[in-house]
Amino acid sequence: MFHVKHFDVVVVGGGHAGCEAACASARAGARTALVTLKTDAIGTMSCNPAVGGVGKGQLVREIDALDGAIGRIADKAGIQFRLLNRSKGPAVQGPRAQMDRMLYRRAMQAEIAATPKLDVLEGEVSDILVERGIACGVEISDGTKIRSRSVVLTTGTFLRGVIRIGEEARSGGRAGENACINLAKRIEGLGLPLGRLKTGTPPRLDGRTVNWDILEDQPGDRVPEMFSFLSEGPTAPQTSCAITHTNEATHAIIRANLHRSAIYGGHFESVGPRYCPSVEDKVVRFRSKNSHQVFLEPEGLDDDTVYPNGISTSLPEEVQRELVRTIRGFETARIIQPGYAIEYDYVDPRSLRSSLELTELPGLFLAGQINGTTGYEEAAGQGIVAGINAARLAADLESVTFPRSDSYIGVMIDDLVTQGVSEPYRMFTSRAEFRLSLRADNADQRLTPFGISLGIVSDERKRFFEAKIEKLAQARKALSERSMSPQEASAAGIKIGKDGVRRSGLDLLTFQGIDVDRLALVWPELGELDPIAAKQIKCEAIYANYMERQQKDADALKTDEKNRIPDGFDYDSIAGLSKELRLKLNSARPETIRQAKRIEGITPAALVQILASIKRGERRPAA
Repeated sequence: MFHVKHFDVVVVGGGHAGCEAACASARAGARTALVTLKTDAIGTMSCNPAVGGVGKGQLVREIDALDGAIGRIADKAGIQFRLLNRSKGPAVQGPRAQMDRMLYRRAMQAEIAATPKLDVLEGEVSDILVERGIACGVEISDGTKIRSRSVVLTTGTFLRGVIRIGEEARSGGRAGENACINLAKRIEGLGLPLGRLKTGTPPRLDGRTVNWDILEDQPGDRVPEMFSFLSEGPTAPQTSCAITHTNEATHAIIRANLHRSAIYGGHFESVGPRYCPSVEDKVVRFRSKNSHQVFLEPEGLDDDTVYPNGISTSLPEEVQRELVRTIRGFETARIIQPGYAIEYDYVDPRSLRSSLELTELPGLFLAGQINGTTGYEEAAGQGIVAGINAARLAADLESVTFPRSDSYIGVMIDDLVTQGVSEPYRMFTSRAEFRLSLRADNADQRLTPFGISLGIVSDERKRFFEAKIEKLAQARKALSERSMSPQEASAAGIKIGKDGVRRSGLDLLTFQGIDVDRLALVWPELGELDPIAAKQIKCEAIYANYMERQQKDADALKTDEKNRIPDGFDYDSIAGLSKELRLKLNSARPETIRQAKRIEGITPAALVQILASIKRGERRPAA
């Protein structure tokens, strides 16, 4: 006898997107079901054992600011922490950490289990229930139906996934796990616009067979930079990574066997990630380079497996063994699991609203690699947005969106829904026009108040955030109340221009080499300020001269975002629009004037006509 279960929200998939979506939905008050193929695989790190990086670290901080899970879990499982781009400005610095895979998985499963209103169900989703054109639940392969007000799909690389090693191919969502075939067919049957993308992994090595003594050691930072604003420091023992390089012998083997690579042997028609290329891609695209860096990343404290980041490959297994042993330190290395490439279905993200709900199928939300992205952090960022909005839909509340002027999450989603993808999407700081203000250090100030207003932030985080804001206010007040002339500054050993202008402590922080610790030598009472607040105020001061202009641009962007385009807006009724622009607008279905601006070929005159038509419609009396 088949069973019917009832929830407010159903989340399909227990990866990074699914975990964030399910937890966010439950925090928002929705009774939520997380349906996954294997409960013991929840929180599995499918690719490299690391979280964060430049751009990606900012995403993790933003998710944490909204009380998401990934930052706190990464801090519990982190075994080496490093702040990337430390020598550069705060706007392009990104926290990154190596993970113990087992610790990460256990901590995430504990988080899921401890979340109120969240149930975990094991099974393969084979169907999406649709009634009157609205998604209303899912069906599991054993016939169980789960009814809900909304559904979030986070299928990762499992939709019709095909794993390739050389000329060998087998169905799979990742190593050792089956692909989702029935669900992929159902999605195709719904008429959603599908494409194929690919990604890959390197061979995993037995760390006991690596000659660590001759490799360059890469220790973590002496003072770790944590992901979560609530974390005080690492809880797991810390370890080092190592660095080695490919060489001409490695490249010769790769060139001689390119025809046997799944990527170069004509087995794939899809596109892989340009910014995380296979070692075959590196050898072909960068012919003038005699070597490429390889990072040895331990997969755990009690695990001898090593992830050699930098030699992702789909060459035959015997070729992988040969090329690995040409690399310094790997002369006797044993491969535990060969590298492979995986090709999978994704849905064109231009079919989504900024809430991550499908335009043509209300009630169905998509998050993660199904939207054409790559990376744990990008998936988690989409997951928290989809989870929030799925819960709000279930409660008959309006969806919320994240402006690109306020967050990297907003930048990512806006890029996806307006531009689509031609390769797996990866976050970089260069994608954000307002990166000077979208820093890792101030993610909580940008997003925690929003999270509080949505009711998804715990009381603990709210109290912590309010205390931080108070410490920042105290620090700013103390710095603004103290000042010195250029002559006084010179006498104190502080070099500034001798222009006769008296400057406050806040003004002095805008100068290079001057921080609160330096000013405390003049005003000892500043040494009592909260060190985190002092550090952040210095970050703000670095960009103070640029922020006024950037804020004007951000305000203009928000004005455009307020100019919303009604659902089902009839572009064909605007006589002045060219046929080409009508086709593009009808295809993209922009939600705001700002999104319309980003469509290729759109002109200022076309935007004026659209705005005028919207205003005429607003003035038209109701029927």
